[in-house]
Parts: sequence; structure tokens; C-alpha cells
Amino acid sequence: MAITTTKSYYWRGFRDGSPFIVMAVPFGMLFGVLATEAGLSVVQTMSFSATVFAGAAQFTALHLLNDNAPTIVAILSALAVNLRVAMYSASLTPYLGAAPLWQRVFAAYFTIDQSYACSMMQFEKDPKMRVSERIRYFFGVVSPLTPAWLVATYLGAVVGTRIPESWGLDFALPITFLAMIGPMLRTTAHVVAALVAIVVALLSTTVPFNLGLLIAGCAGMMAGARCEVILERRRAAT
Repeated sequence: MAITTTKSYYWRGFRDGSPFIVMAVPFGMLFGVLATEAGLSVVQTMSFSATVFAGAAQFTALHLLNDNAPTIVAILSALAVNLRVAMYSASLTPYLGAAPLWQRVFAAYFTIDQSYACSMMQFEKDPKMRVSERIRYFFGVVSPLTPAWLVATYLGAVVGTRIPESWGLDFALPITFLAMIGPMLRTTAHVVAALVAIVVALLSTTVPFNLGLLIAGCAGMMAGARCEVILERRRAAT
């Protein structure tokens, strides 16, 4: 049945975001476990998740601190990992930029990989959506994910080391990103960026403090951007 009301866009987003709970729960529990193992209290762990609200950046900072990396390196690395959110925001601006300021403030906080991926696919598929409908869809996506992430983090922090290693919770991180990235590799530039980032990451595994991942990310973005420029020039010439 066709979507005809603004309210129904919210529930469409809710349905599209709900499957990611399967990834968010073990991902959040794993962070809670690792954070308490690293010496953080439950309150500190929950504050970390609630304020940063970016799993990849949280894991990056935690991993580096556990490796006794300088605090400034951990902070800069986490910020670098989250630079992708700035790109997400730039992509979302044409669709959500006309929304009221308070809505954009909350949207900025809730801009995560899942909300961005689902929203961009929906907005591109249905370009006639009004701004109010886009906002409702966006918040619909994060509605099931936010409490799932926070509750899972709390459970992981409370249970801590009592979770058996055989559960293999660490599978959630790569599976989550594969599930989101796969459907978005729709252009040559996207594929080039991904391949370059993979190759550079493999070649820079010996760089200390896992900074090779940041180098790989930058290389991938530059390669993708360059590929888009070349393709645009070819299209303009034909």
C-alpha cells in the first residue's frame, strides 16, 4: 500500500531501521564489556555511549587507550573516524536543510551509519517526499536503534566478563558495516574508493596505533573523489 501520510513515513523508517537491532545489540554489548574490562565504570561507559553515540569512534578510542597510546592520538583518531559523519551531513543537507533548527540539531546528533544509509536510499528512491516526511522517516530509523544500543551497552557493562568468549560478539562490527556498505556501492567511484581503502589498509597494518586505517580511509576518499572528477569530465566531453 502506498505511503500517503507524514506519520506513515515515520513507521516506514521504523521498519527499515529495526533489522539493524540484530547488529546493534551485540555491538553495544561488546562495547560495554570491553569498556568495563578497560577500567571504566558503568556510569562512565554509559556516558561514553550517550555523548559520543558513534560505535566505531568509541571502539577506536577504547582500543588505542588500551594499547597505551597517547590520549591525543586516541582523540584525534576517534575524530578522524567520525569525519565520515561530516560527509553524511553534507549529503543530507539538500534533503533536511530546510527543516526547523531544533529538528536539524537532533538530526545531527542521531546521524549514524544506519540512519544515513537508510535515509539516503529512501530519499533518492522517493524524491517527491516533503521535508517533514523526510524528517519523520529519519527519526523513524533511529527510534528502534537508539534504545537498543544504550540498553545493550548497559547490559554489557553490567555483565562484563561473565559473557563467554564463545558467543563471539565481536562479529557484530564487521557484519554491521558490510550490511550497510554493500547496498551503497552503486557507482564506479564508490567501488574505487572501497577497493583503494582495502588495499591501503592491508599495506599499512604495521603502522602503530592502527593509524593505517585512517590513512586507508583518506586514500579511499581521495581515490573516490578523483574517480568522480574523471567520470564527470568524460561525460561532459561526450
